[in-house]
Amino acid sequence: MSSSVVTAGSPAFKRINRAMLCGGFSAFALLYSVQPLMPLLAHQFALTPAQSSWSLSIATLALAVSLVISGALSDRIGRKKLMTFALVAAAGFTVLTALAQNYAQLLVLRALLGFSLGGMPAVAMAYLSEEIEGPSLGLSMGLYISGTALGGMAGRVVASVASDHYSWRLALGLMGAAGLYAAWEFARSLPESRNFRGGKPGLRGLLEGARTHLRDDGMPWLFGLGFLVMGVFVSLYNYIGYRMLAAPFNMSQSAVGALSVLYLIGMFSSVWAGRLADRIGRRNVLWMVMTIMLAGLVLTLSSRLLLILAGMSLFTFGFFGTHSVTSSWVGRRARAPQALASAMYLFFYYIGSSVIGSVSGLVWSGAGWNGVVGLLALALGLALAIALRLRGLAPIEAVNLKVA
Repeated sequence: MSSSVVTAGSPAFKRINRAMLCGGFSAFALLYSVQPLMPLLAHQFALTPAQSSWSLSIATLALAVSLVISGALSDRIGRKKLMTFALVAAAGFTVLTALAQNYAQLLVLRALLGFSLGGMPAVAMAYLSEEIEGPSLGLSMGLYISGTALGGMAGRVVASVASDHYSWRLALGLMGAAGLYAAWEFARSLPESRNFRGGKPGLRGLLEGARTHLRDDGMPWLFGLGFLVMGVFVSLYNYIGYRMLAAPFNMSQSAVGALSVLYLIGMFSSVWAGRLADRIGRRNVLWMVMTIMLAGLVLTLSSRLLLILAGMSLFTFGFFGTHSVTSSWVGRRARAPQALASAMYLFFYYIGSSVIGSVSGLVWSGAGWNGVVGLLALALGLALAIALRLRGLAPIEAVNLKVA
């Protein structure tokens, strides 16, 4: 192990975790803050609900496209520089979005926001895997992911409250200003990379790196897990609201929106699972948190509200734990270019949310909630089978001599 890696409890360890918490929080708050504003945008610009949903979809789509490009770019210019630029640019585009004069302008700015954010998630995972000592990587990755969970929830809640009392423009302006502050704190706190080694530039280097990761015995399975598990998670939160709005629950839209508070559970489970994985191994934790996720999904079939909420809580706990363990495993296992490995994982992760989310919508229309749960249980069952297969995966030495 390199003597320059950061050890738990050191000042650098605390600075890195503070910076990553700020970065993850800001990135996902800016990305998802527009979600509760969709009805207001539909009214402002005379849109259908489907048209207004593009204010979020176009950002996540641009994010998925930019991930691989950003990962390869960071292997050429460095980690901290690209992450800082991503956070500043995303915050700036959010401020400009508040000033959009028509919906076309808003969509262009949201697409630019999503594309710029690609420089944060994949590169953050690569930075942590390079700089943090192996036994503490799960904890650091869990703290970063807990920041994304809190950001995703806070972005929705703060924007919703601000727009209720003032306007959607002020809501986005406040989010952008907060994002600029978070970017400053990130840049101030994060130490420069000490173990970064630049990868091959250009398309050839990108293709060679992708080939390296896809030929690995474990990486394609980890990418597949990201695809399946994120698709299942997004689908449940997309369509549970329709069920809660209908009889016999007849919940209000505000109450349905408050379900995002369950993301707070992810702040705990991502750190808890990361610590446990550091102690007993990722292969021994992954299947357990996925089983919790599946159990929670099944509980949502109940007709009793308390059992449904309990099921969603277990499901959310299991998802963030799964994401924490899987993403840290990608970072530990990856050979150079490491940022590309993280980018490829997140590319499949966001594509899964789009594909499975769309298919789940068709199933909802034809078979209702029972059909959606059946589809998601099938996808989770496949993911669990992959997790069990990974228990027998032979370890591999990564470029920095850490053993996966």
